[in-house]
Amino acid sequence: MIKRSLMVNGAPRMAIVKPDATLATYLRESLGLTSVKIGCGTGQCGSCSVIVDGKVIRSCSYKMSRLADGAAVTTLEGVGTPDNLHPLQVAWLAHGGAQCGFCSPGFIVSAKALLDQNTSPSREEVRDWFQKHRNACRCTGYKPLVDAVMDAAAVLRGDMKVNELLFKIPEDGRIFGSKYPRPTGVAKVTGTLDYGADLGIKMPEGTLRLALVQAEASHARILGIDTSEAEKMPGVVKVVTHKDIKGKNRITGLITFPTNKGDGWDRPILCDEKVYQYGDAIAIVCADTEEHAKAAAEKVKVDLEVLPAYMSAPEAMADDAMEIHPGTPNVYFEQNIVKGDETAPIFDKADVVAEGDFYVGRQPHMPIEPDVGFAYFNEDGKLCIHSKSIGLHLHMFMIAPGLGIEPDNMIMVQNPTGGTFGYKFSPTMEALVGAACIATGQPVYLNYTWYQQQTYTGKRSPFFMNVRFAADKEGKLLGMETDWSVDHGPYSEFGDLLTLRGAQFIGAGYEINNIRGQGRTVCTNHAWGSAFRGYGSPQSEFASEVLMDMLAEKLGMDPLELRYKNAYRPGSTTPTGQAPEVYSLPDMLDTLRPIYKAAKEKAAKNSTAEVKRGVGMSLGVYGCGLDGPDTAEVNVELNADNTVTVYTTWHDHGQGADIGAQTTAHEALRPAGFKPEAVKVVLNDTEFCPNGGPAGGSRSQVVVGRAIKAACELLLGGMRKGDGSFRTYQEMVDEKISTKYNGKWSAPCTDCDTNGQGNPFAVYMYGLFLAEVAVEIATGKTTVEKMTMVADVGKVVNKLAVDGQMYGGVAQAIGLALTEDFEDIKKHSTMVGAGFPYIKQIPDEMDIIYHESPRPEGPFGAAGVGELPLTCPHAAVINGIYNACGVRITRLPALPEKVLAGLKGKA
Repeated sequence: MIKRSLMVNGAPRMAIVKPDATLATYLRESLGLTSVKIGCGTGQCGSCSVIVDGKVIRSCSYKMSRLADGAAVTTLEGVGTPDNLHPLQVAWLAHGGAQCGFCSPGFIVSAKALLDQNTSPSREEVRDWFQKHRNACRCTGYKPLVDAVMDAAAVLRGDMKVNELLFKIPEDGRIFGSKYPRPTGVAKVTGTLDYGADLGIKMPEGTLRLALVQAEASHARILGIDTSEAEKMPGVVKVVTHKDIKGKNRITGLITFPTNKGDGWDRPILCDEKVYQYGDAIAIVCADTEEHAKAAAEKVKVDLEVLPAYMSAPEAMADDAMEIHPGTPNVYFEQNIVKGDETAPIFDKADVVAEGDFYVGRQPHMPIEPDVGFAYFNEDGKLCIHSKSIGLHLHMFMIAPGLGIEPDNMIMVQNPTGGTFGYKFSPTMEALVGAACIATGQPVYLNYTWYQQQTYTGKRSPFFMNVRFAADKEGKLLGMETDWSVDHGPYSEFGDLLTLRGAQFIGAGYEINNIRGQGRTVCTNHAWGSAFRGYGSPQSEFASEVLMDMLAEKLGMDPLELRYKNAYRPGSTTPTGQAPEVYSLPDMLDTLRPIYKAAKEKAAKNSTAEVKRGVGMSLGVYGCGLDGPDTAEVNVELNADNTVTVYTTWHDHGQGADIGAQTTAHEALRPAGFKPEAVKVVLNDTEFCPNGGPAGGSRSQVVVGRAIKAACELLLGGMRKGDGSFRTYQEMVDEKISTKYNGKWSAPCTDCDTNGQGNPFAVYMYGLFLAEVAVEIATGKTTVEKMTMVADVGKVVNKLAVDGQMYGGVAQAIGLALTEDFEDIKKHSTMVGAGFPYIKQIPDEMDIIYHESPRPEGPFGAAGVGELPLTCPHAAVINGIYNACGVRITRLPALPEKVLAGLKGKA
């Protein structure tokens, strides 16, 4: 042990710790200073940033033995508190800097150290500071964070009063469309919101800590599992294997299309017969400490017969490939697209045909917060599972049969959650903590390392695509032919739905009356395919948007004008044959045209022999909802103090469920004079909340929003008196009128048929993306210097939340375009290795122009938001690279070596 006398947030502390203990662990576990977050655990993300003797350090990798006696340590708790906010914290709220909020403490502490040295930084100096200190954010696109630092600096200099940053309620009391801060904002910017790992520290005595025994092969037959040595290790209570699981030991995909050749029961909770991918869980060690659990996990002996591993769709589709799941072919689902006339004669007679092969790869989600969860039995004997789930009811029904427990005997709760970006649409550790809790009868807690997060959670499913366009000489699209293969990893859940997205969104945005194509879902041994923001559109629309530029070149047309000629107009239908609900794309293109022309002129002027500049554009479309009659349910209740509480599962992983639910309810309740602060939200606990459905497909604002509106209107109906005034709670009780109402809404939609035809979504989102890029000729390195977005997401519900979604999604698209990948399991297992985009990889210049077309089926005219900014800005970047230097990248990411090889190939 070592002893250190410290000053922590101005108070003297005596630390007695192991020499190799980290400062982060000491601050969190010994002092309870849980604003200090541990994300990557290797000093690559900055969520653990604290100030030591005036310098920013990353405390997750800073050993206590390095700390000088008498060192002064400042954490976020020492910067400001909920009742005494620092200007940085106020500015963070004012600019919507805390989305999921997990990285916010590290950023604010880092910024505090900067402003302690320099109260007049330039924007570039702020960006350089965050780059130097590895402060990473996956949610915001960084621009709002720089905005916040600049305003906080102005306050500290005396150039601005802090009150100028505070939101002021308009005279009419309406917050819809405003910058009203989200309800969780203050807790996020002060580090007082407890995420899963923070709650884990505060779990009661007797909580068992879990460690997984995981496969280090991608495909193998299990010959034996020997736990005897592990069970003798210190502190071990039990080693759980498949033999301890009472149910089917499978996670069901729940929703399997009728023509799917599998049954949806292919993912084991704990592997019993085979290993299907690297990292598959084989056993769970339950011990008194995490250290003991991990030590014992090393002693579990697993005897494997390693089998051929098929790490891509083409490998698994080969004639000699074995069935990964015996009895189910590796190609287990096919989806046709048949619209209009046969395309072969159209292509034979067309003036111009453009064709390309495209690949969008296994983009990793890379949240800063690793997966975390815990489970226990409550006083009623019900199994309670807390996690990062963004589909509580969905996951309950997916894991209950495998665990051998009735859903009625389960409660699912979403902890405050660092971003997921879709990977938590699939259950990850929910069944694991459930199985360990059932097997031991004790509370259990499991926290993945970031390595486990990266190697043992789902990824975007790669698409291998061939797309052909036929057009006349004026540029009118006459037909499209498509072929796409989806590498969905070893587990089939939602794979058929994802494959359908190819039929729905290849060529989306354009009037194409004649389409033929086929897609297929392929089982492989790489990371299982899970939902990721955009869900199918980043793959599908990348192909058609790059091909549009290729067609424009063949025609000698400007790419914007080609898009303008073919964009949806009244009479047009989507690839599925559905009439769009609004026709805003031509007007949006008109808005973009002068910006596009100015950008092209600027690129031509600023290009040099060493650095070529170019401008690329793309068009993005996505639906809001799960296909067909997507449904949500909401309860609202008038409370004794005449406030209203909204209960539902509008899952929040940073996008702003709290502000979305509060604002939608407030807008519906305004006729009765409710103030915003009188609208409370209770979200994401199945004990209290009805089923709002999962947070995916940009559905929540539309589907849950309509259910909130319906419930609130029912409440107002009960409150309304004959003279048009409204009853109080007491008057409702006295007159025996219910104070609680249930609202439900189902989308007026139909599922797509086997030919991909139908009306799957009631509301769509539309976007245009303009990328201004620079390519270094000597290295092939591409930099995105500016992004412009024209977005139609209906009526904007909350400006801060919507802006944040747009900036963050575009940042992820730039990463997808240029750096992000998870192909090499070892190389891509760290943030840096996988190409995580830090602040200097994302442009500070990002402009958003909203085109607010009210949606007939959206609540108060709103659409969804989250998916739109990752539909296909990456195609704009790739088109920009071509226009800069003549190199067309069709397989992402556009790494410097790929661009350089293209440049050398041209020379």
